[in-house]
Amino acid sequence: MLLYFSVLHADFYLMPSTRASSKIDNMPKAIIQDMQTIPQNPSFYANQIKPLKISEQKKLDNEYNEKYFASWKMKDINISVDDFGWETRFVREKPIYTAKAKIIPPDIYEEWISNAQMDLYNTQKIRAITIKRAELKSLPTKESFYRDPHQPGEGFPFDYNQNSAYPINMPLLISHFSKDGKWVFVQGAYAFGWLNIKDIAIVDDDFIKQFQNGQYAITVKDNLRLYKNSTPISLIKLGTIFPYDSNGYFFATKNNNGMAKLSKVRPTYYGIIAPKPIAFTSNNVARIASAFINEPYGWGENFEARDCSALTRDFFAPFGIFLNRNSSQQAKEGKQISLIGLTKEEKKVKIIQDAIPFRSMLFVPGHIVLYIGQYYGEPIIIHAYWGVRQKDLTKLITGRTIISTTEPGKELPTTKSESQLIETLQSIVSF
Repeated sequence: MLLYFSVLHADFYLMPSTRASSKIDNMPKAIIQDMQTIPQNPSFYANQIKPLKISEQKKLDNEYNEKYFASWKMKDINISVDDFGWETRFVREKPIYTAKAKIIPPDIYEEWISNAQMDLYNTQKIRAITIKRAELKSLPTKESFYRDPHQPGEGFPFDYNQNSAYPINMPLLISHFSKDGKWVFVQGAYAFGWLNIKDIAIVDDDFIKQFQNGQYAITVKDNLRLYKNSTPISLIKLGTIFPYDSNGYFFATKNNNGMAKLSKVRPTYYGIIAPKPIAFTSNNVARIASAFINEPYGWGENFEARDCSALTRDFFAPFGIFLNRNSSQQAKEGKQISLIGLTKEEKKVKIIQDAIPFRSMLFVPGHIVLYIGQYYGEPIIIHAYWGVRQKDLTKLITGRTIISTTEPGKELPTTKSESQLIETLQSIVSF
């Protein structure tokens, strides 16, 4: 139970809230057998955890902080040759569509590309910070674009202009500005892309010295909201970092000149924010994991929700373990054990033998899950799961975070058995 305390005389305060309802909430959400026969409460599995040494956790947390603030130390934005310009290649190589399945003509997307001015890449190199939760776009436009919605697995909600989202207080390095001056191309801790200039502030050395003070708290309850008096400022997801000292918690705001300044925020309830890292205990892992159950699937963190890699990233963050943005990057973290070449039953034995409950992820190209223990000899996972692949290549949409076996939907005659997770899993990744 959360305990409330008074916020009289506080300009900014943090309190429990909900994410905004959107069309993602109206998507079909099938119920599969696992969701009815496998306990859906993470507390059921939490007694299977193995302790994480305090010294080891502290080391991981120090590495987390270095990666979180790395953009303020970079001399240049550093994007691989393969990743640089992917969005331009994407919109030009095949037709792109609106959510209503209308082809977007070249004159529209060429205008977006022109607005990006990528010939100015790394010409500014200005340090900045987010002042609210902000959508990170692939191109400098609010418009969405999709592959052919008539094809299985394409169309809504898979908006390829939704690269990711950044929380408030994310350190950034600005590469350059869009032609219309409304967007900035940035790199932060785990992604790059375009942010609306209204969502960021420029930082100087004095601000960085005050903000990067070595003491960081992290939100441990999901879907909080930051208010200025009675006016909502930003949604605050679980895993958002706030520096703190004896005077309280701090976040970045912006003055009239566009420069960042520190403001104090007061939580209205005990237990919604805590010094990082929190202890790796059965109570804590259950509490953090429970926050994600039944959250709608949010591709690229769209609609204030999470996809598979955002879930794993935000689960580990309160424990001081940093993960990169997408599943393929996360698969290269920690200690890796290959599952390639094993049969289905051999993989299950290997997972139960070598994966660590609530400290291991299981990876298949395009998807990553958190292993939470075993149930009657079956490996059990929690994951933001779009759906079960069918024999006709469509998906039976679950569209939310669930707890399942590694064979969700196996009871259905329409399920494509060779596409089951257990068949395609390639590795265990542990901390």
